[in-house]
Amino acid sequence: MREGPVQADTWRVQKKLAGGGSLMDIGIYSLNATRYLTGEEPVEVTAVESTDKSDPRFAEVEDRIHFTLRFPSGALASCTSSHSTAEVKRYRVFGDKAWLDLDPATDYKEPTMTIGDKEGQRKPKLAEGNQFAAELDHMAECVLNDTTPKTPGEEGLRDIRLIMAIYEAARTGKKVKV
Repeated sequence: MREGPVQADTWRVQKKLAGGGSLMDIGIYSLNATRYLTGEEPVEVTAVESTDKSDPRFAEVEDRIHFTLRFPSGALASCTSSHSTAEVKRYRVFGDKAWLDLDPATDYKEPTMTIGDKEGQRKPKLAEGNQFAAELDHMAECVLNDTTPKTPGEEGLRDIRLIMAIYEAARTGKKVKV
């Protein structure tokens, strides 16, 4: 969220319209990425919120929230969302044989992936595209063909349940089993 005059996206900081702050708005991207990359559902979450309530933009919703997800395999994901800090859209993944860096991870143009392992580093070419347009086209095809979308409503329900668990962990300061 930019400072200054009222912006067209001020709905993002109105709890009644947005449901929450940066977690609901942009934290969902890292949450989805961790689930997709691990192929697992988290079993436990911890979280810490850090919001300057004297900033009028965050009178109703959180600004910064950091959350950690624990997966059945033992994998951990450390994620942060924020409206007020410098814009970073990066995913970094570390495994026992290689690492992956996607930066920017959620932009339409010039996605850059770097993969590193004992052989060195490589940058595979990634296609640019408008993921929202592709999503709408896919949904229209599903309606026309009476088929189930790649991401059905149950997927969104899982997201919301995890987001609520993250909020609970931030509010209580305790681990939340999911």
